[in-house]
Amino acid sequence: MTYSGACQSAYCNAGWSEVLTHMSPYGYANFGIAFGLGLSVVGAAWGIWLTGSSLVGAAVKAPRIRIMSEKFITLHLFNSHTLSLPPPPPPHHHQQQLQNKKQSVIFCEATAIYGVIMAIILANKIKKPDESTSQLPENWDWAGFYYAGYGMFSSGLSVGLTNIASGVSVGIAGSSCAIGDAQDASLFVKILIVEIFASALGIFGIIVGIIQSNACTFPIAALE
Repeated sequence: MTYSGACQSAYCNAGWSEVLTHMSPYGYANFGIAFGLGLSVVGAAWGIWLTGSSLVGAAVKAPRIRIMSEKFITLHLFNSHTLSLPPPPPPHHHQQQLQNKKQSVIFCEATAIYGVIMAIILANKIKKPDESTSQLPENWDWAGFYYAGYGMFSSGLSVGLTNIASGVSVGIAGSSCAIGDAQDASLFVKILIVEIFASALGIFGIIVGIIQSNACTFPIAALE
């Protein structure tokens, strides 16, 4: 018995190129949603991890950083207007300094929000055929079918990758902001500007992702 090394069955694939080209466009579209949301959350978590660890360390040297962080969390993350939770009062010897400083704003969670927005947009574009059959008819709009799947996959991947870059850059900039502010309070605003520009990278990704997905429409009926 000899082994030729090649599969002789009709269900065998010639290689990875054939595997990828024969995947269902519905699969590509759902993979785009998963990558867009998952990678965005990874970028946000990574950035928050970098920033949060530095905030905790810097708060040991400069307690005013801890006070500003608590004030930010109370006002923004817990929605103090709804819960009626007033921000913690600063110590007396830091009151004048805090009046002349802006609050420390963390932009990392915005990357996850971009991923959620893009995932909702892409999920609403997936439409199933009008007739539930095991096989699609021969006169199906195959070009539009595969275009929609590939387009949604690329748009989700674009948003996910840009949000990873944005989340990491915001995290590193926020970490440097906390450490630099602990040494010299005058550096806070300067580094915060860099952090704002790093957060804008995620906006570029979601803009391009929305443009990519605008033309993606799954056919729901065969061509006449």
